[in-house]
Amino acid sequence: MTMYYRDPEVLITSSGVWMNGREFRLPELIQVWHTKGHRSWGVIAWRGALGLTILLPLLVGALAVLLAVLLDLSFGTTAAMVVGGILIGIAVVPVADLLLERMDLSYDHGSRTLEIWGRVRDGDVLLMRTNNAQKFGRVYRALERALEPAIH
Repeated sequence: MTMYYRDPEVLITSSGVWMNGREFRLPELIQVWHTKGHRSWGVIAWRGALGLTILLPLLVGALAVLLAVLLDLSFGTTAAMVVGGILIGIAVVPVADLLLERMDLSYDHGSRTLEIWGRVRDGDVLLMRTNNAQKFGRVYRALERALEPAIH
């Protein structure tokens, strides 16, 4: 028996599939497909807020340097604004790594609900529903690999 995927909620082997609390032998699955739900605008807004959080200090720093150069200020004030602008821009670097990691996680989890459906003799059954795009991809590919020998 070949194991294609296994986690606490899903088991896909060469003999069967266990998902969503149900077990199916591979020959029982006549057809398998996936659907995508609507986008979660909250997730998209969160990504935008993370992007602004990274860019805003950089823009403020650049604006301070630009104003210091364009305005006819004393040397001390100009130097203070340039140094301050550079420090503001540099201050975002340590925080940017953390924010970019959060951004990556939001893309891993996706902005939509993803579903895997299967057709059996009794009708269509929901095999899995998740918003974790990474897990969804792994499970769906494993399911395709498991079903491939049955198709040929």
